[in-house]
Amino acid sequence: MRRSSWIIVAALLALGLWLWLQPHASAPVSSAGAPASAPVATPQAVPAPPATRADAPAAGYPAFLPTEAHAVLARIARGGPYEYRQDGGVFQNRERRLPAQPRGYYREFTVETPGSRDRGARRIITGGQPPREYWYTDDHYRSFQRFEVAP
Repeated sequence: MRRSSWIIVAALLALGLWLWLQPHASAPVSSAGAPASAPVATPQAVPAPPATRADAPAAGYPAFLPTEAHAVLARIARGGPYEYRQDGGVFQNRERRLPAQPRGYYREFTVETPGSRDRGARRIITGGQPPREYWYTDDHYRSFQRFEVAP
């Protein structure tokens, strides 16, 4: 194969990889970062998402949760649909910052970061099926804050 053919193939592969890694949502995502928090915080009660207008922000969420997380919690409560293809996927807890559980116990969901060009660093991690535990990270798994959602 000629050198120019290799360059074209490499460019197409790079383009395909870039497209594959892009989020499915077309809304802009932000990069507001809160200061890092303690690895695990005391659970805080959170009321269940509202039954109507599930994406509407609800009062009573912990102060550390950004407003974008309210809609994610509503989607989790109703089982989707989710903004990103990775949402609902198994979180493997490789960093071992959450309590040890069998593989598949934890699931991760993207919390949009306004202004970010990718999924950003913010996630909600749930534990159990249906979810019994809720964790929030704004620094891509370096630290977590636990919170509770009322039934």
